[in-house]
Amino acid sequence: MIGHTVRNMQKSVIRICFHERRLQYMEKEQMAAWQASRPGERILEVDVPLSYGLYDVSQDRHNLNTVKFLWDPTKEVGVYVKVNCISTEFTPKRHGGEKGVTFKIQVETYFNGEDSGKHLHSAACQIKVFKLKGADRKHKQDRERILKRPLCEQDKFQPSYDCTVLNDVSLH
Repeated sequence: MIGHTVRNMQKSVIRICFHERRLQYMEKEQMAAWQASRPGERILEVDVPLSYGLYDVSQDRHNLNTVKFLWDPTKEVGVYVKVNCISTEFTPKRHGGEKGVTFKIQVETYFNGEDSGKHLHSAACQIKVFKLKGADRKHKQDRERILKRPLCEQDKFQPSYDCTVLNDVSLH
């Protein structure tokens, strides 16, 4: 961290978790089962070569669904993450066509100066993760379904973006 002091930095924690309340109660067990079936892999990781403006990226081997890093709020920052599991890995196996669970990506930011740990901001969004062919098919079906609706109803759907848009979450 040449030229930067910890005092000026902010610390962010990115976590992927289950969106549905009923699955949140079983999250530890579900993550442990995933880890047992894929030893040495992580559910969430920072794509360090693509990311920029990050310092001290921490990807703890005991918290497979969490990454932490420091960043300077006066500099441009971009964080690219990889989700290494798909939504259907946490659903009962049938003969294809599983709906898949909805995940939540949550980012919590803290003031890091003197390790105060003061919580500054939280943001999150829902995601579903599919294999590439499944994702392409899902996007196409969703687009077709939206275009069949009257124009006044099409405005109710969120537009697609090139990057993930997070929504503010209450601090309390």
